[in-house]
Amino acid sequence: MSICFSTNVDDAQKVIDSRQCAAAILKAPPANAPQIPKGQVRIAFDGDAVLFSDASELVYKTPGLDAFQAQEDALQHTPMEEKPYASLLIKLAKLQERLPTGSKDSPIRIAIVTARNSPSEMRVINTLRAWGVYVDEAFFLGGVGKPKVLTAFNPHIFFDDQDVHLEAAANLVPSGKVPYLTRPNIGSGIASSVE
Repeated sequence: MSICFSTNVDDAQKVIDSRQCAAAILKAPPANAPQIPKGQVRIAFDGDAVLFSDASELVYKTPGLDAFQAQEDALQHTPMEEKPYASLLIKLAKLQERLPTGSKDSPIRIAIVTARNSPSEMRVINTLRAWGVYVDEAFFLGGVGKPKVLTAFNPHIFFDDQDVHLEAAANLVPSGKVPYLTRPNIGSGIASSVE
């Protein structure tokens, strides 16, 4: 598995459309970020459209929050489809199993930082269980901003798909934009990104 980092969103889009991991680093990492303990790698992921399929997010963006929450509650025992970053997460989790665990000093620390909240958090938890993935920290923020959580976790990199979250996060921690998979625009033959 490879990961493509670029400063160009179009380049990252081409890689995502080939179903591989890619992110566009749109801002230089902040110079004043707190130090991460030596010998430790910290990675934070958003959920929908980064680790998981964007199908649930499309429900949120079209019928709305109530429809999204009803669907996620009804499907809480149905694991979500993997996106390209799911492969990275699964490999990190398998590596983490071989390393000392149960401590804040573990060599690899993984966090999920998502806008989901009750009742939709159960689908995330059950999906991670189905994948055999353990994460060190999971934050279900329910629309609360991500900056304070990211500052406290202090990842080497944070992956998200939405500009609204990335603009604030990139000022505090290194952040990568994961473009949406391009979908054909039905009826026009024009490709469009869902966002």
